[in-house]
Amino acid sequence: MTVQDGRDKPALVADQVFSVLADAIFTGELAGGSRLRVRDIASVVGTSVMPVRDALRRLEENGLVTTSPHKGARVREFTVAELLNIYEVRKILEVEATRKGAVRATEADLEIMSLACERMHVAVQRGRVSDALDEDEVLLRQLYRAGGNSVLTGTIETLWAQCRPYKVIGARLAIERGDNWLWTPQAALVAAVRARDVQLAVSITDDSVSSALRRLENKLHSTARLDSTARKAP
Repeated sequence: MTVQDGRDKPALVADQVFSVLADAIFTGELAGGSRLRVRDIASVVGTSVMPVRDALRRLEENGLVTTSPHKGARVREFTVAELLNIYEVRKILEVEATRKGAVRATEADLEIMSLACERMHVAVQRGRVSDALDEDEVLLRQLYRAGGNSVLTGTIETLWAQCRPYKVIGARLAIERGDNWLWTPQAALVAAVRARDVQLAVSITDDSVSSALRRLENKLHSTARLDSTARKAP
């Protein structure tokens, strides 16, 4: 984790620190519950403590970090119930965003979506989990923005950021197993929007988020059972 030298303006340095920390959280380098010590981070990234404090404040505002007077800052951990609630809200919002976007998407929007889909598949083939997720979000963001409701799109992007570490878990597992369930809906979605089949596009989004929700729920509950068994072992 590094940023440019301290000759940059404070606000710019804080932006860089924010990006560095957010990327580390998104890729799993900083796992849920990881302690974020201001002076340690400043030393690692090569800056003063003030930009780090500003960056941590922004991370907290975006739901990626929690702070407390006695424990300091940590990467946020979600309970199973909290995470499932996020995915349930995502499903509601993204289905509506797809409905709006599929009606209004232009040929230029479709071109951006198609190219993002191609880059996503290249990233998957090369095992680049974070890049693949980035391109997936580029594709969906373009569709949702086509709907014209910036508040709706912004809310969805905030939810993406909050559950990104858990998306990384699912994506990494899918790539390791050669399981394409996560990477097949995108091309079908682009095709449905191109054909102006709004109902099919909505159905693809609904099925995609629902599938991610089920798989993540199974993964988290399985992990919880293993942890419980380990604690009970003599």
